[in-house]
Amino acid sequence: MDVQRLELLRELADRGSITAVALATHRTPSAVSQQLKVLEREAGLQLTQRHGRGLVLTDAGRALARSATDVAVSLAKATALWDEFRNNATGDVSLVTFPTAGQMLLPGVIKDLGPGLVLNCADEDPELSDFPALTAEYDIVLAHSISGQLSWAGRGLTVVPLMNKPLDVGLPVGHPLADRAWVRPSDLIGETWIGVSDGYPFERILHAIEQEAGAHLSMAQRFADLALIESFVIAGLGIALVPRYTSSGGQPGRLVLKPLRGVESQRQIVALMRPDRAERLAVRTVLGALRAQALQVQHSHTVK
Repeated sequence: MDVQRLELLRELADRGSITAVALATHRTPSAVSQQLKVLEREAGLQLTQRHGRGLVLTDAGRALARSATDVAVSLAKATALWDEFRNNATGDVSLVTFPTAGQMLLPGVIKDLGPGLVLNCADEDPELSDFPALTAEYDIVLAHSISGQLSWAGRGLTVVPLMNKPLDVGLPVGHPLADRAWVRPSDLIGETWIGVSDGYPFERILHAIEQEAGAHLSMAQRFADLALIESFVIAGLGIALVPRYTSSGGQPGRLVLKPLRGVESQRQIVALMRPDRAERLAVRTVLGALRAQALQVQHSHTVK
């Protein structure tokens, strides 16, 4: 069976439609369909079947698509081994991130990369309905989860943990709780809150605070933009959950951060990749730089 045709079957399994495969592989839909028919003849089994106006994989097609992933991983490992012998971690690597992870990690990563290796970056809304699906378009996807809700589970992706990013309670300077070493949910009842938009991950932590304290939080405003939330806190208009490593809390006189105890209050940041792309020497080199930068960020921050 032809490797390139196997890859088209794998793309159909991942992307779900002939049209999407055609766009991703710069072919016409008819050309993709023709190549899949040839693959069926090579395999001697029906790999796809009609479903409405589109095609879906048969059981045999899904099994062969999984094998196509194994083939792609093996080829990528062989290429990476050859690149290591040539000491050739070069080429382009594409990466997509959500904004705060990019703010923390990417400037330092790009500065640390050697000549000949180009990192092409993009950012997306972290509340995109299916962030892990971007692995079909990018070599590396920086994603996050809160409280162990893993949107990438069961997808066959390579997952590399990078860091846990604490979410602290942000207070205006001079607030009565500012002298505490840390705060508990019961300390936060009766405060005016600047919350996140409905459905944002931070909202789950706010609900956990309410459940632990046995009372509702008073929300004065809700925003999607974290910088806007911080500006309201700095102005003394309320308190909020604030990411420790990307807040204004490191600037004395602007914002005070306090760890929250009694409720899980952090998000895990990971790198997601298709398993064959994770084998590329250039991708592994970028991952090494991401890990190093994540460690540097964590070591350089303390709660004020």
